[in-house]
Amino acid sequence: MTGFSTLFRKEILRFWKVSLQTVLAPVITALLYLTIFGHAIGSHVKVYENISYNGFLVPGLVMMAMLQNAFANTSSSLIQSKITGNLVFILLPPLSHFEFFLAYTLAAVVRGLVVGAGVFIVAIWFIPVSLPHPIWSIVFGLLGCIMLGILGLIAGIWAEKFDQLAGFQNFIIMPLTFLAGVFYSIHSLPEIWQQFSHLNPFFYMIDGFRYGFIGASDVPIEKSLSIIVICTAILSAIALQLLKTGYKIRH
Repeated sequence: MTGFSTLFRKEILRFWKVSLQTVLAPVITALLYLTIFGHAIGSHVKVYENISYNGFLVPGLVMMAMLQNAFANTSSSLIQSKITGNLVFILLPPLSHFEFFLAYTLAAVVRGLVVGAGVFIVAIWFIPVSLPHPIWSIVFGLLGCIMLGILGLIAGIWAEKFDQLAGFQNFIIMPLTFLAGVFYSIHSLPEIWQQFSHLNPFFYMIDGFRYGFIGASDVPIEKSLSIIVICTAILSAIALQLLKTGYKIRH
């Protein structure tokens, strides 16, 4: 466990020492989204009865920030270590692939939660937010960070240069996040796009997380939870297998 705790602490310190970039910047970005979408078009949009658009938007922005930063933590750490060549110092100690997986994933969860808490604290200064089902928000927040942390781990293992990682983030993570209902309910979409939204696992994370804030969701909460647990289990199995075989990191 000494190796695990050391690697975990190293990953926490890595993002915390540049917190201006890794914590404050995403909080400011979310605040800008809230200002533009909330104040500019909020009075013209009604998603649910008795729920303001700002009240609908805040949990979506919090979750989006958590997901993107959990992914960025593991993926950027691995690709930087591969490019600079210091990955060998992590691989040489007698760390098991499970300790490696756990340390990176938990550090990504910590960063996601820190950024999410920052966005939430800033948002409630401007907009009153209720939280009738906090347990559901905590469950989906944790699962979302775990899932994106693992996905970032897989992307970091696969990518061999920053360009490939940027492509993964720009062409997979960003579209899936923005099309997951952060700014709208999928019920406002045409039928064909609603069907496509149901194929997006990010939609279930954001919808379940938002349920904790507003007590309403586009799909049953149990269905969202089941899909996220299954997706996380599949991604965990893939990441553990890649680490066990040393795919693209032990050659």
